[in-house]
Amino acid sequence: MQVAKNINDIHVGIGEYKIAGKHHRLVTLGLGSCVGVSLWDPLVRVGGLLHIMLPNSKDFSRINKPEKYADLGIPLVIRDLLKHGAVQSRILAKLVGGAQMFTGAGANQLFNIGERNIQMSRQILKDMSIKIAGEDVGGNKGRTMYLDIDTGEVMIRTIGQSIKVI
Repeated sequence: MQVAKNINDIHVGIGEYKIAGKHHRLVTLGLGSCVGVSLWDPLVRVGGLLHIMLPNSKDFSRINKPEKYADLGIPLVIRDLLKHGAVQSRILAKLVGGAQMFTGAGANQLFNIGERNIQMSRQILKDMSIKIAGEDVGGNKGRTMYLDIDTGEVMIRTIGQSIKVI
């Protein structure tokens, strides 16, 4: 299976999010320790994709881009989805990424950003009563994530592996 390029692909950069409606696909590349969070309302077929870099904004004194943090970015995407007709109780989330990209002595303590991103994303979604409908997280390989707004399917491309759909 191969992921075909789509004329309606909308690319989401690192530390960004985008919202899209029917007949579009959101794409984010380079999910290593970062986590991609897709949020989708199946009734109105509107969705968002967030590329989280860091788990907690409270670890920093100056916040210039709130969407790069799980604790601030997820609520921003949900707020924008609601503006586009989504209903919070219908929104489904899928998480991709959070790999452990560094190994060696002390890596678990010093470089566990991937796991921390996963855990914070799960906690924020739980606090906001958003159901997690699928995950492809952890491991040690980077991923590319695609959210099809028409179907809610998330396709994951990992180097050396076949395409996975969640």
